[in-house]
Amino acid sequence: MDKASQTRAAQLLHHRSAGLKKGDPISLPIVPAATFHLPEVAGASHIYGRNGMTTWEAVEDQLALLEDSPCVSFPSGMAAISAALMATLKVGAKLIIPADGYYVTRVLSEGFLAPFGVEVVQIATADYASFDFAGAAVVYLETPSNPGLDVVDIAAVSARAHAAGAVVIVDNTTMTPLLQRPLDLGADLVVAADTKAPAGHSDVLFGHVAGRNAGLMARVRDWRKLSGAVPGPFEAWQVHRGIETLELRLERMCGSAEIIAKRLAAHRAVANLRYPGLAGDPSYAISKVQMTGFGFLIGFELADEARAERFLSECSYIVQSTSFGGTHTSGERRARWGDKVAPGFIRLSVGIEPFEPLWAAMEAALNS
Repeated sequence: MDKASQTRAAQLLHHRSAGLKKGDPISLPIVPAATFHLPEVAGASHIYGRNGMTTWEAVEDQLALLEDSPCVSFPSGMAAISAALMATLKVGAKLIIPADGYYVTRVLSEGFLAPFGVEVVQIATADYASFDFAGAAVVYLETPSNPGLDVVDIAAVSARAHAAGAVVIVDNTTMTPLLQRPLDLGADLVVAADTKAPAGHSDVLFGHVAGRNAGLMARVRDWRKLSGAVPGPFEAWQVHRGIETLELRLERMCGSAEIIAKRLAAHRAVANLRYPGLAGDPSYAISKVQMTGFGFLIGFELADEARAERFLSECSYIVQSTSFGGTHTSGERRARWGDKVAPGFIRLSVGIEPFEPLWAAMEAALNS
């Protein structure tokens, strides 16, 4: 990670320090309050739990340091995505989304936004580089795409989308702000599932929206308040705790992923491996420019469904899970969710295990 990312990581550990008084707890307190003492409303720091509470405001302060931008927290990544779309779309608007991105975003768009009069256009991530954005109200991109790991040139796409009059939303879940900074590259809003690497322990759902446009962020904040899509205090505390070790975990996860990707690429049982950090990967050139690290996700194919399932079940250090970014290495055969990938395609999320024992277990399962 570059020097700026290291500085942000240091700030995350001390962002509350300046406000501490003698005897205050170092760990963030959990404040489970739905109502507050209000003999009068004027000047009250808090009014009602749906409007704001101290524990998730502390997480937003953390996220603001990471994003260098105001942030609004949500009880899941999909709640954040929904808020960003509801804040930027209206009847008759055209929405561009990735056909090969996170499938739930597509389900939301086709199942709920389209019936409300939004024109939903799905395009492959690779086609964002040349697609005509004329008439689009929102250009929504996910980079690297999940699960295929194709990468979009955020700066170039943002410039073309803005020239067409569109708002640009980037799902940065796979990278986090420590590895990729869409707002610095021209995006108007960033959405992310902090359930993944930021929280990091596979025990909490959380998400956020970040943006530097005050008007858009006011809309996002209003949507949270009016829809009631608010995070809980205990969940916020879990995420706050997780974010404090994000930089440390990413260093291990990304370092291990790069080594494992190279070894997988050389294995006779593996085909069509994708990892943005490999020089031969189609996404490498763009990734090297717009990322400060290549991430912890690897995509690859085994011969067929049965071979992929056998590999996942026989590898003692792979948890079979439908999420990613946790401390445990996890793997999943993504075709079972309807993603347009080969039956033997596996999405691997590398965890914090020492990589030699992890690779030994993977190699044994591949060779069995």
